[in-house]
Amino acid sequence: MQPLLAPPLRSSLDTRSPEFAENRSTMLEKLAEIDQLLDEAEAGGGPAAHERLAKRNKLPVRERIALVLDPDSPFLELSPLAGYNSDYAIGGGAVLGIGVIAGVECVIFANDPTVLGGALTPYVAKKWMRALEIARDNRIPYVSFVESAGADLRMDPPEEGQKKRRKPAKTNHFAETGRFFYEMIELSKLDIPSVCVVFGSSTAGGAYQPGMSDYNVVIREQSKIFLAGPPLVKMATGEDSDDETLGGAQMHAEVSGLGEYFAEDERDACRLCREVVSHLNWRKPGPPPSLRADDPLLDSEELLGLVSPDLRRPVDVRDLIGRVVDGSRFEEFKPRYGNTLVCGWAGVEGYPVGILGNNGVLTPQAAEKAAHFIQLCNQIDVPLLFFQNLTGFVVGRDFEQAGIIKKGSQMINAVTNSTVPHITLIFGASYGAGTYAMSGRAFNNRFTFIWPTAKIAVMGGKQIAGVMSIVRRGQAARKGIPFDEEMDAKIVEAVEAIQEKGSVALEATGAISDDGIIDPRDTRTVLGICLSVVRNRPIEGAEGYGVFRL
Repeated sequence: MQPLLAPPLRSSLDTRSPEFAENRSTMLEKLAEIDQLLDEAEAGGGPAAHERLAKRNKLPVRERIALVLDPDSPFLELSPLAGYNSDYAIGGGAVLGIGVIAGVECVIFANDPTVLGGALTPYVAKKWMRALEIARDNRIPYVSFVESAGADLRMDPPEEGQKKRRKPAKTNHFAETGRFFYEMIELSKLDIPSVCVVFGSSTAGGAYQPGMSDYNVVIREQSKIFLAGPPLVKMATGEDSDDETLGGAQMHAEVSGLGEYFAEDERDACRLCREVVSHLNWRKPGPPPSLRADDPLLDSEELLGLVSPDLRRPVDVRDLIGRVVDGSRFEEFKPRYGNTLVCGWAGVEGYPVGILGNNGVLTPQAAEKAAHFIQLCNQIDVPLLFFQNLTGFVVGRDFEQAGIIKKGSQMINAVTNSTVPHITLIFGASYGAGTYAMSGRAFNNRFTFIWPTAKIAVMGGKQIAGVMSIVRRGQAARKGIPFDEEMDAKIVEAVEAIQEKGSVALEATGAISDDGIIDPRDTRTVLGICLSVVRNRPIEGAEGYGVFRL
């Protein structure tokens, strides 16, 4: 393979400066906090719940996943910190990720039985829907490990002093569950295989998970699949029954026909799951990596000191690019025009990519350059990477007259109509409409990851508080009443604090507004996995675009 014929980037990062040392120290503190939270997520429902599981000869959810994966292959877990800062266990009660089974990249969604018996919490629901979305958008097989007590029916209000439990409205729950069924059926319609391993109870609406899967693996004296368990059957019909005869593994394998494969235990079930995936005759359309995938010349370890905790301090996005791309080689596009946005071509793990990275606010010239660059990448079927660190589009009289609305709309039009895969990394600020223009989650990008330093909001906390203060001052002037400066200062301080807390990376990832926080040093690896996954679906650029206001 040949390398991209472009010169390597030079670093502008002063790794000996006090600022670099401070940035690195802060980043390591954040990563240590995240590691503790990841340990908490892995603990699931806690030691007592794991002990109960072990007494029933059952394996923890991550051990089940490890058994089904190819030896020494990576597993990219997504949204592992779902439910952070809520009354639910971190992780939400399910594990979601992408791994390789029998040489095939698959999305894996697994209930964690140690958390509320694997009940369908709001976070499990969001992760389940995300799993189906990843399978559909990237055309990769969907593997589910089902063991769920059904919907979380707890309706007790939190006691005094507790955090408010985040729940969807009761009236929406049934309709939302129905959407999962629709999405599962659509996978089969799109020729995307679905494999279900039933590790325990799969009741009521949960029974339709194996019911709507292409292949089912059931486990002797462990799998239980029924629309209504023995108590409800007794209440509804007066019929006496037991778990095994009503919906046990042997019954479904020999009588109902719901179970295609009968496993003796959990390890045997994982083996059978691998066998099923191996016969799918799955072919990745590609194309395979075409560039030489040599390591960056610039040290990825230095990414720890790249971004300041004060996101107002400028960062040259080229210092990020040079530590992620193959050989640190980068062919920059229009480097002298619209220089608050860096655009260009590179390779990541041998895959050609187009990169758009922020070096400040989006100006009319930067937006125009972005639209041009996105069209070119669609013309040659090259995926796009968006590296976000921006406060939005530039504002002011001169920029309005220069057509910022028109040029900004042109950029958003290009992003919307682009059909090559988009992968987004938020390494700094992601504020306002700029996050949409840089292919935010709402714009159907394939994956979104964030660094621990990221902040996501409508605008910065200081700006929000300041705008509200100006509005209050104007209201007082119109009413002809004195303006209380002291009270306003207290309100401004409180609003800034609330907005700052709500915008941090952990809050965003806890709400599953992204696919997870990653260690900056892992950026290249994560992007490489994603670039491989998106090639399970043919990459074809957009054939045409909507009307541009040129």
